[in-house]
This record gives sequence, structure tokens and C-alpha cells, in this order.
Amino acid sequence: MTLDKNVEIANLQAEIGTYIGLGQNSLIFNFEDRGSSVLLRLITANPRHNQSFLFHTCEATSQVEALRIMLEYVKNYKEAESSYTIQWNLKGENSLHTSYFRAKNILGALDKLYYDRDPNSITVFSVMLNPIS
Repeated sequence: MTLDKNVEIANLQAEIGTYIGLGQNSLIFNFEDRGSSVLLRLITANPRHNQSFLFHTCEATSQVEALRIMLEYVKNYKEAESSYTIQWNLKGENSLHTSYFRAKNILGALDKLYYDRDPNSITVFSVMLNPIS
């Protein structure tokens, strides 16, 4: 029996959420049709400080294939990328926030922090490479 495409998408999204350890209300699967390909941006929403950040981006020929690539990424990203801690706040606010990112380098971590927002809306106080555990 062939699995319905929408059911397969839902199953893959749920499995990705399980690997990351976040519920469906904290994950946004942003698909962008690029003609012959599909770009998938996985975005996390943090209810503690009501902000969202880019988790990872991948490109494929279909939504299902993009989700399969994303699933492989989330299964292995902790071994493939370094962990960074970024302390930041929103302009005009007094509270300091701490967020954690996995990226190949500091610039990649900052790109994930700044994704889809005006870079002038955030003040970054520190970026730290976390020790390997």
C-alpha cells in the first residue's frame, strides 16, 4: 500500500521533532518552492522568550525528500557541528537571553540567531564555543 504523501510528511515531521526533542508547537517547517527544487527551512520557536530561530536548511526535489534529508541531519548534527551559546537581548528590553545553536562555525551560529529579522533588533553580548562533551 502506498503511503499518502501528506501522511508521510506528517510522520517525518513528527520523527524530526522527536529527535530534536521539541513538540510540534515549537517547530515550523517552512517550504519554499524554487521551481525544480524545494528549500526546507526548519525553524524553532522558543515560548520562553517568544522568538524563533533557524535550526537548519536543506534543498531537495520534493517536500518528502527534503524532510528525509532533514531527518538524516537531525540524527547526526550533534556529531557534525559544534555547539555555541549566545547571550543576547532585544533592543529596548532589559532581559538577557541565552540560546544554544549547532553550527560549523561562529558565523553559522550567528546566522541562525539573526535569521528572518533585522540585525539591528538584537544586541549580542557573547558568543561562546561550548566544550566538547
